[in-house]
Amino acid sequence: ETYTDEPGIKKVFINAKMVALNGEEWVYNEGCLSIPKIREDIQRPELVTIEYADENFVPHTETFTGLTARIIQHEYDHIDGKLFIDYLKPLKKKLLQGKLNDISKGKVKVDYKMIFTK
Repeated sequence: ETYTDEPGIKKVFINAKMVALNGEEWVYNEGCLSIPKIREDIQRPELVTIEYADENFVPHTETFTGLTARIIQHEYDHIDGKLFIDYLKPLKKKLLQGKLNDISKGKVKVDYKMIFTK
């Protein structure tokens, strides 16, 4: 089986479905445009296998590793309504609560457009 980890990968994943998470879990300091100026160490499995269709609607099953696997898992979480902070231990999340509240109220300056709902 081939494992793909291409820095700067640009692919289309239509109707992506995660079918397996394998390998050792490893820690990486993650951030997210949805939660600016907060980064935390998050554990994720090193391998992710997904089924998807490409831009020509050709089906594929592919296993990714390394940072590519991590990014796919991170983005797939958004489909399920999860953010990387959902993986934090309750105490760590509680310590960040003030910053998270400020972000939710729009009290954060970023170099990109953010829309805050009430």
